[in-house]
Amino acid sequence: MNKLRITREFSFEMAHFLPGYNGPCRNIHGHSFRLFVTVAGIPSVKEQTSSFGMVMDFQQLKKVVNREIIDKYDHALMVKQGCMDEKAKAYTGFDNIIEVPYQPTSENMIIAFAETVKDKLPDNVSLFSIKLFETAASAVEWYSDDQ
Repeated sequence: MNKLRITREFSFEMAHFLPGYNGPCRNIHGHSFRLFVTVAGIPSVKEQTSSFGMVMDFQQLKKVVNREIIDKYDHALMVKQGCMDEKAKAYTGFDNIIEVPYQPTSENMIIAFAETVKDKLPDNVSLFSIKLFETAASAVEWYSDDQ
């Protein structure tokens, strides 16, 4: 059997800032993120199933990624834990602030995304890679082979 890879593209809008960074990204700013999630597996040979000939139904992959990433982070403000007290949170006017235990760089985000998604996939597929574009010209990549 041939092992194949399938990829699905997603997009979301999110703001963040990088405390301690020596540049403009230390201020709150937003990005139009593009996320490519690739899984690998062997296409199903079970003719009596709806997934016959598929590595994974694209809709199933969409549901996993939407539930675990897009629905949580779209139109959110991501901040490093401890960087905003309750007064600062109230002052921003944001009601979707996500605190994370890491500096909210794309590099750290993709590691967290990979850990989340790989545990939610069906047993017959594995997470192969994730590519996250922060801007149209800047991306970070995660590959399972590198881990």
